[in-house]
Amino acid sequence: MAALRSSPLALRPSAAAAAPSSSSSSVRVSCFLRRFPSTAPRRLRIVLPSRRRHGGGALGAVMADSAASSYATALAEAAKSNGTLEQTAADIEKVEKAFADPAVESFFSNPTISTERKAEVVKEIASSLDLLPYTANFLNILVDMRRIDILGEIIREFELQYNKITNTEVAVVTSVVALESQDLAQIAKVVQGLSGANNVRIKTVLDPSLIAGFTIRFGATGSKFVDMSVKKQLDEIATQLDFSSVTF
Repeated sequence: MAALRSSPLALRPSAAAAAPSSSSSSVRVSCFLRRFPSTAPRRLRIVLPSRRRHGGGALGAVMADSAASSYATALAEAAKSNGTLEQTAADIEKVEKAFADPAVESFFSNPTISTERKAEVVKEIASSLDLLPYTANFLNILVDMRRIDILGEIIREFELQYNKITNTEVAVVTSVVALESQDLAQIAKVVQGLSGANNVRIKTVLDPSLIAGFTIRFGATGSKFVDMSVKKQLDEIATQLDFSSVTF
């Protein structure tokens, strides 16, 4: 999702900060976080699956996906029962942006760094991002269970759970240049009418190869596609023209 910018039907801005290009370094992470207060959030209980070791290869990937789904489901259900699903979703977006920093990701995936040190940094992140108490608790549990390495997969699974609970349709809008908010709002209304969803969330990505116009992809597996690009029009014209007898 790094190349995507998201905004719901209400078009709440969600401009992603650019990820630093520096090399991985626990010192860099510590220096970044020391600018913020270190007050630890109150810990609440969230029932999560236990950690199971798995090997590499396809089986390991499948088990990791299953674990990510279990953790994401646990968080989504806890948030729903507490009436804080929207706030939790906002927290998850903040966490995703924070962990998009290669230094942060490298720090938490480094097996030589103790869980105690990682827990300290989680507290700093939770404080700096003003996360809900049980969102911070969730991150702490991932550190304790040594599952922070699959946080990216958990975030993707949480988004699926959120969309299912709220009947939200996600549409990926691809264009040459960034579209205006009113254009995205109109596209969201169209997708809402086509999908019958209660809510529509737009994710945008830029693609110069379209030349002009835009495309919309939505549906459970991205199977529904609307192409309003100039590239499509040119491709259609090209298929109607026969240049086989032309000598260049």
